[in-house]
Amino acid sequence: MQLFYNRSAAILLLAALTAALIVRGIVPALSKVDSDFPGYFTAAKIVADGGPVERLYDNVWFQQQMRHYRIGREDGIGKFSPFPPPTALLLVPLARFEPLDALRIMTGVSVLCLAGAILLLTRMLSWTLVESTVFVLLSGYAVTNTLRFGQPYIIVSLSCIAGYYAYLKGRPVLAGVCFGLFLPLKYFPAVILVYFAFRKDWKVVLGGGLVVLSVALLSVGVLGWKIHETFLSSVLGNHLVGVLSEQDPYTASFQSFDTLFRRLFVYDAALNPRPWIAFPALQIIGVLAVKVSIMFAALATLIKLARSGIATAAAPSIGILGVLTLLEAPATATYHFVLLWLPVGLLVHYFFCKREHVAGYFILGTYALIGFLPYGHTQRFEGQGGLTVLAYPRLFVLLIMFSACVYFIWNRAGPTREAPATMVRAATP
Repeated sequence: MQLFYNRSAAILLLAALTAALIVRGIVPALSKVDSDFPGYFTAAKIVADGGPVERLYDNVWFQQQMRHYRIGREDGIGKFSPFPPPTALLLVPLARFEPLDALRIMTGVSVLCLAGAILLLTRMLSWTLVESTVFVLLSGYAVTNTLRFGQPYIIVSLSCIAGYYAYLKGRPVLAGVCFGLFLPLKYFPAVILVYFAFRKDWKVVLGGGLVVLSVALLSVGVLGWKIHETFLSSVLGNHLVGVLSEQDPYTASFQSFDTLFRRLFVYDAALNPRPWIAFPALQIIGVLAVKVSIMFAALATLIKLARSGIATAAAPSIGILGVLTLLEAPATATYHFVLLWLPVGLLVHYFFCKREHVAGYFILGTYALIGFLPYGHTQRFEGQGGLTVLAYPRLFVLLIMFSACVYFIWNRAGPTREAPATMVRAATP
């Protein structure tokens, strides 16, 4: 299946995107330690040094440790919250390195995983290597900021892609292991395992459940129960409603319906002096109404896909669920959107197989738009009453992508043309 009809234009686009990746992502990551990475690395240092890990969620103490280890900014601004406890183990193998050297190693691993994701997408979706590379790099700020900030999301995204590839190859337990490996750290893959549970693909669920249990037991064994109790009792709940410690709960930086409706309807003399309407109940009502409506639309679409035949349902269903997860999330940053590589790739492939090229290119276009929106130009609308909605372009483009997927599946999808062999194997778990 040809994604780009003009090979020369695709190669030129690839060159431009690669240059942007190097200049905006790789070079900064090799040059200095920026935000985000210090939180992961400080936690790993504390674990490696046998420190009091039960205090990881004590932000004041944690910042003191950052200054002690001389990680990140001189003012020691940073925190471990809201990361789940197993996250503290992620960089323990790098804990003996200097911070910048550790970030360089992390960058190298992420770049290798980026290449691995491209190769697997090439094989799964029957795209050329150029097309898969362009597709991945069209995530724009997502991939460059993941590298620049030392985030592990490229690794998580590769794990999800590898899981689906293993599933197509008839290795369901391995697929579940790949889906579940990073679930205790980053929750995104959970929705994929839930989907396979509803499909009664129990071998996939078994593989995922075993690796999640193993990581959880390892975390409790190394870190102790106290930190896990703290996470469950006082960190997780706030995270699920978009209230992050020592961060502005009204900020549009973490775009979500939670922060949008809080900005529109909840007055705060210091943080939000100009809401559109000061009526806090509308914040709760608005979030629930929008999220429940989106959830019902997704469920209805998944049911329709399931009735269309098991051989073609898995790919677009995982696509819909991937987009849904980011749309329902209480807070998202640019780097979270590398997790769309698998869902959007599957959706674009599905629509092309349905001969719905308009739908496929529309989804691809919204995906690229999210990657390259000029977010700096929309920040000035934040906190300006009703104009605040203009400060949330990523959220609304993602909503448009989701709505378009639902619309095209319900109204436009025609008969499926012959799919590549790798996609057909999904019919036999």
